[in-house]
Amino acid sequence: MDLSKSVADGRLPGVVTLIARGDDVDVAVAGPYRRDTIFRLASITKPITAAAVMLLIEDGRIGLDDAVDKWLPELGDPQVVRTPESPVDDVVPAARAVTVFDLLTSRAGYGFAPRFELPAVHAFGDVMGWDGRQVQDPPPPDEWMARLATIPMAAQPGEAFLYHAASDLQGVLVSRVSGQSLPDFLHERVFEPLGMVDTDFWVTPDRIDRLPGYYRSGLDLVDPAEGLWSRPPAFPSGGGAWSPRRTTGCASAVRCSRTRCSRASP
Repeated sequence: MDLSKSVADGRLPGVVTLIARGDDVDVAVAGPYRRDTIFRLASITKPITAAAVMLLIEDGRIGLDDAVDKWLPELGDPQVVRTPESPVDDVVPAARAVTVFDLLTSRAGYGFAPRFELPAVHAFGDVMGWDGRQVQDPPPPDEWMARLATIPMAAQPGEAFLYHAASDLQGVLVSRVSGQSLPDFLHERVFEPLGMVDTDFWVTPDRIDRLPGYYRSGLDLVDPAEGLWSRPPAFPSGGGAWSPRRTTGCASAVRCSRTRCSRASP
């Protein structure tokens, strides 16, 4: 693929590609972007948050089969729609508590399903937000959890894969179990040990010149560098919407034990 041609033809504003196999790393750049350009990482955030949960499990602070309502009491008495098609006021009690394993497998009862028109799924989007790229919209974690508790689950715990919400719940769990904010925990236990020096929930002023705009099809600028990502969000989303560059480091985070890694991140 000729990356320069894609930029010259106006199909892409710029490109940075990285191919890594073992210790062999190949980087190609086209257009105005640089090797150290910072990108919005979106849902690749999810495995990083899951790695943070696994660190707490390895530390012995939580277990896979632990009910999460010990730390997330807002989920202490969940209601579930009777059937996937049931209206949100036709509910039954959850058959069991939500566990850490449910969060890690995205089967916690909340989130997006392939059928967005299902009443409980639609209610989740209406209350919690449809577009995770609007990173300044969600409220702080405690208020976010309080809002979630007003919505019935779309499925019984452990019974259905639902996208995104479980990763946000993982982020709140990490914060409450560790006593740190999710950003602080990730910096201390994941980013710094792996050399992920530019990975964060926002871009600081001294790095903002390395953040390109966010575009949709046709190079329609949606968010400039000085826009949504130039200040900290109230809700650091464990489910996605960050702005890092060292994605090889995040792959290492999933493979490594605690902060020990088999190789240095590129």
